[in-house]
Amino acid sequence: MIRALIYLVIVIIGLIASPYLSWLKGYIYIAIGDYELETSLVFAMFAAVMFYVGLVLLEMLVVWSVNLVLNSRLLPEKWRRKAARKHTLTGALALAEEDWSTAEKAMARGADKGEIPALNLLAAARAAQHRNDHDARDHYLNEAAKDPAAYKAVLTTRVRYLLQQGELTRARALLDELNPTSKSKPPVLGLALDLYRAQEDWSALKLLLPIVKKRGIIDETEHQQLNAEVNLALLKQAAGQNEQALEKAWHWLSRVERKQTEFIAQYALGLAKFERRDEAIKLLMKQAKQQPTQAIFDALPQVLTPADLDARKQLFELEKKLGEQTEYQACIAALYDQSKEFRESQKWWLRVCQQSPTKQRWLALAEACEHLGEQNQALQNYRKAAIF
Repeated sequence: MIRALIYLVIVIIGLIASPYLSWLKGYIYIAIGDYELETSLVFAMFAAVMFYVGLVLLEMLVVWSVNLVLNSRLLPEKWRRKAARKHTLTGALALAEEDWSTAEKAMARGADKGEIPALNLLAAARAAQHRNDHDARDHYLNEAAKDPAAYKAVLTTRVRYLLQQGELTRARALLDELNPTSKSKPPVLGLALDLYRAQEDWSALKLLLPIVKKRGIIDETEHQQLNAEVNLALLKQAAGQNEQALEKAWHWLSRVERKQTEFIAQYALGLAKFERRDEAIKLLMKQAKQQPTQAIFDALPQVLTPADLDARKQLFELEKKLGEQTEYQACIAALYDQSKEFRESQKWWLRVCQQSPTKQRWLALAEACEHLGEQNQALQNYRKAAIF
């Protein structure tokens, strides 16, 4: 269009300038066979310009005609693409409004002639998942998986939906196909973290934790909490298997972790199961004197018996130092329960409940009262436990 305007300007300038150029002398004679042409130089130049402009206009007409014919033949295809874009927009707005039924229908319609069909199909699958229509969801995902570029995205989406659906075994098979490693994308690592926890696959989770921490999927606080949960679970799991598994789990911990009382307590409980009670008692008593914590005092009554007089005596002697700690008081009360000295255990449980009551502690106090024949007091403590 701009080029045509330039030509028009040139023609107009020529028309305006031609009277002023008429004084120029010039003569052109052309003879072709029996035809002869005589004209002035000015007119010949003007005729040449007009001829060129005519060719340009003819070219524009031909191009316009060809485009008109082609567009008329491809017009239905353009209509379908325009309709697909409209359906996609409608589906996107419905997704934002969480109108899952409308979103699914619109996205499915827009997938046929859409610019990125896999994207429409994944969105339709998401809407179907929210409607709990698993058959439709799987159909959309199968269609989207036909695009090689979208295969991993579809696989990741399947794992997420199966995890939400509670089908952990199927989700794990697909996750193993994705093979989560340090080079995997954050969504895959996040899914692996959730799935391993749901399956209680503590060994896999132990190996994954450093990766998700390094990639920033969890922060330092979450890492510490998860790491403690995993280590305790591994020790407890190993204690239910055999002594070799327990030692393997214990030495899997770092040197710093093997000094933490919660892990020491769980390890001692495992030792006691494999006829290594003396070693377990020694380990727990050492920690009770050096690092008295709730985990240690919770484990001691589970390892000690009324026959362990020396260890019990050492614990009683710690009253001057630790008598104000409720964890120590609860430990002593539990030891008196073991030896059926309910009058003493009642006193200790009462002190515990006055300082730091819990449902289990109220129940323990009620049971001590019941053994002593104090039924009214026992009922009151049971009520406190029930409403705690």
